[in-house]
Amino acid sequence: MMRSPPPPQSQGSNYGSPYNGQIGGQPATGGGSFAPGFGGFMNDQTAQMGFQVGKTAMAAGQEYMEHNINRYVSIPALKHYFNVSTPYVLRKLLLVLFPWRHKPWSREQRPSGVSQDTNNNAYSYYFLPPRDDLNSPDMYIPVMAFVTYILLSTLLAGLRGAFHPEVMGLTATAALAIIIVEILGLKFGTYILSINNDSQLLDLVAYSGYKFVGVIVTLVISEVLNRGQGTGGWAGWTVFTYTFLANAFFLLRSLKYVLLPDSSVSTPAGSGMHTVARSQRNRRTQFLFLYSYIVQFIFMWILSRQDGSGGDKVSPPPVPAAGAKAAT
Repeated sequence: MMRSPPPPQSQGSNYGSPYNGQIGGQPATGGGSFAPGFGGFMNDQTAQMGFQVGKTAMAAGQEYMEHNINRYVSIPALKHYFNVSTPYVLRKLLLVLFPWRHKPWSREQRPSGVSQDTNNNAYSYYFLPPRDDLNSPDMYIPVMAFVTYILLSTLLAGLRGAFHPEVMGLTATAALAIIIVEILGLKFGTYILSINNDSQLLDLVAYSGYKFVGVIVTLVISEVLNRGQGTGGWAGWTVFTYTFLANAFFLLRSLKYVLLPDSSVSTPAGSGMHTVARSQRNRRTQFLFLYSYIVQFIFMWILSRQDGSGGDKVSPPPVPAAGAKAAT
């Protein structure tokens, strides 16, 4: 029986060899050494140096951004206002809408350490985060309420048939402009009232966003009671009056411990709450009343205005009559 001769074996390649690069017990050389060299790329000193340079550059960029941002806003202090939990959010929403019988309004404090004094040891205190203290202000609810207000206003405009692509942008611009004006006013007020503590300014910014909760409730209930006719009429004004008074009472009680610390009660050293002089206290009382009632009434009225007539609805262009077309 005749058989064909075996194929000749190549000396320079081991393609298809099942022996992992060995032919006849000898290690392969030449082109077979490319795979191990490519596989060791991550262990190459040049690659390691490149990764190290990239890591250093990213760390430097992050440090530069944090340094520039911390000039205006303290990131660690800002994280404190977003330390919330689901039970806190639910209880806080009920407190904003029904603040009439809530007690006490003072914020809880805990000692964070002992600072050596010349006479005795004085404890330094810090405020508990929102998740551990219901009276602590947060920025989670104001931010979520701000976004919800924009989406809800756009949805109501669509249900009334008055939607057009600019509604969301105009609503967001108006709400953002109100927030900016209010923050600038608060900044000016803290300067006039000699409030130099950054945490008190952040507290005021957080409290300024709770009005969106009352505005959202006003829009929803008025839309249901007025059957799509906006926030006008007796129903809309009744709901608006309640939510405005609830928000004003909530701000008046809450901001009292920020702007008007009680001088009759001894505050712990290092707690950040200092008593003020009588003249300064009178000015802060006037600012608190003006901000809680007058300013909030104007801003909440602007935000809750909704026209149910559908006047913004874009009408289609008129169709020319057949007779007029023939005459031309």
